[in-house]
Amino acid sequence: MTRPAPSLMAEFDSADRLLAAARSLRTAGFRGLQAYAPFDVPGLAEVLQSKPRGIAFACLLGSLAGGFGGFFMQWWAVARSYPVDIGGRPANSWPMFVPVCFSLAVLGGAFFTLAAMLWRARLPKLYHPIFDAPDFARAARDRFFVVVRSDDAAFEATRVRQALDALRPLAISEVTA
Repeated sequence: MTRPAPSLMAEFDSADRLLAAARSLRTAGFRGLQAYAPFDVPGLAEVLQSKPRGIAFACLLGSLAGGFGGFFMQWWAVARSYPVDIGGRPANSWPMFVPVCFSLAVLGGAFFTLAAMLWRARLPKLYHPIFDAPDFARAARDRFFVVVRSDDAAFEATRVRQALDALRPLAISEVTA
């Protein structure tokens, strides 16, 4: 089995320099970019052209499943399994089901959203080869990293290194991403 070609990673000391670097690399034609920062950098997702992950759809699906599941559970218990005639009201009186349906819709939406987020982020991931990069532990504190992936169609090691050198990063390193 052959080892994948190493990707190149540049380290920056500010969010503005990371954003400028990502814009410059995108303009240079590189599409396989990844960025790592200790906090959300406004505008970075647009530069990297992140795609929607379907988490909102999972939340909707979970909410609907929870709401209808709660309605069905109550309807079955009151109208089918154990019908009791109280004051001549119909057994399937939906207004009394609303609080439980709402609560289960919120709960179902929360569970489906959490599951979708973990699945799309491929978590829990206890190890990734990029963790071995020099100073990458500082990505959680005060450093900003951009990676040009080797599986990018425009990736050519010398061209990428020249583009990264022009951005004047603190360091450039080879990583397996």
